[in-house]
Amino acid sequence: MKKYKHMKKYIYTLLLLTLSELAVSQQVPMYSQYMFNDYVYNPAVAGTKDYYQAKSNNRYQWLGITDAPRTYILSVCGPHKTRNMGFGGYVFNDVTGPTSRTGLYGSYAYNVKINEQLRFSSGLSLGLLQYKIDGSRIILHDQNDQTLSNGMYTDYLPDANLGLFLYSKSYSVGLAVNQLFNNNINFKEVEQLGINKIKSHFILYGSYLYQINDDFDVEPTLLLKFVSPAPIQADISAKVTYKNMVWLGFSYRTKDALSVMVGYNYKDQLSFGYSYDLSITDIKKYSTGTHELMLGIRFNKFKESESRAKIE
Repeated sequence: MKKYKHMKKYIYTLLLLTLSELAVSQQVPMYSQYMFNDYVYNPAVAGTKDYYQAKSNNRYQWLGITDAPRTYILSVCGPHKTRNMGFGGYVFNDVTGPTSRTGLYGSYAYNVKINEQLRFSSGLSLGLLQYKIDGSRIILHDQNDQTLSNGMYTDYLPDANLGLFLYSKSYSVGLAVNQLFNNNINFKEVEQLGINKIKSHFILYGSYLYQINDDFDVEPTLLLKFVSPAPIQADISAKVTYKNMVWLGFSYRTKDALSVMVGYNYKDQLSFGYSYDLSITDIKKYSTGTHELMLGIRFNKFKESESRAKIE
């Protein structure tokens, strides 16, 4: 009996640790190719281009480790046809072992012209989050204990993201706050898990596009992410593009991983990207790395506006 109680305590502790991970680092979808779809972080990006675009990111983290995180994101955003505003929406799913998190968001953004080269946009996303524990994936020492096994436990929470975006043809700066409401996760059916609080994430990032010659350009990007009480995490990256068609990039994420990225842009309509992350933490002893796939579709020009500053 003592061993059985110890096993139950271990299961609850494991779930609490997993939920804590979801509540801090994994709650905002993390992916290496964020520079191709910063709209997911920052709703102010919606409508800053003259066309609608759809992006999909599939991230398979820490291959070689059972029940490691998997993240799937699908987003669409674009401008209003005649007004200086944009709309968007995205859905994502994070799965880590028996726990998962799913989010559905809609966005609105409004942008203004500062001068002939510079524009400023602000945006808001509102959405719904679902947290879930799949008890059928938890094996207890006593098969007769139904405390968690064979049950599906869920909690639904409203959520919001706020963003600002300053952009031109050559550079951009964004500031976003994700998870504005700081809600509590409370699985009432399983009181032993207690209440877990999700926290706001602050994201500051910027990029600069430098054209080397008619064939090559290079774009460095810096992203800073802060969520209390964790230290600030920095993602430093750079990509080189050849004839606006093929790109190669590298990034370093502090206390996490090194990444290499490659991609191809087909006729400015379809884009494909792949990244491989090599962990620089102790987890590298058990994992062969992280793989991420990106697919983008750019639709025909939708908004007619000569004054709009486009970022290619």
